[in-house]
Amino acid sequence: MNTFKLKIIASNKIFFDGDAQSLVVPNIDKGLEGFLANHENCIMPVETGEMKITDADGKVVEAFVGNGFLEFLDNTAMLVCISAELPEEIDERRAQEAKDRAEEELRQQRSQLEYYHSQANLARAMERLKIKNRHNI
Repeated sequence: MNTFKLKIIASNKIFFDGDAQSLVVPNIDKGLEGFLANHENCIMPVETGEMKITDADGKVVEAFVGNGFLEFLDNTAMLVCISAELPEEIDERRAQEAKDRAEEELRQQRSQLEYYHSQANLARAMERLKIKNRHNI
């Protein structure tokens, strides 16, 4: 199977660095966006959600990804994001607390900017919980 170079850089670590058969990430405009070897060159925003990587050996890795952007250029993909976590790395208690805190902030009358920050916090927490619960780890 054809592969491409993939590097995923989160704010605190290099999450993945190697060859991949495919990558699927959440796109702000289109929902899920898939990439295979020799994809056309592009730059796109990545939204909070679940990504799937199929490595060169065919192993599928599912993980949480935070906001960022992806560049696919000359059969090399680089994804720079706020966070990337495997399901077993997600702290369910912490994610639930973040969800509860964001919901409380949304109930309070705040500025429009604070409202959007709370919405983003809630979306991240809910995605983490969804991924953690789906994998039952």
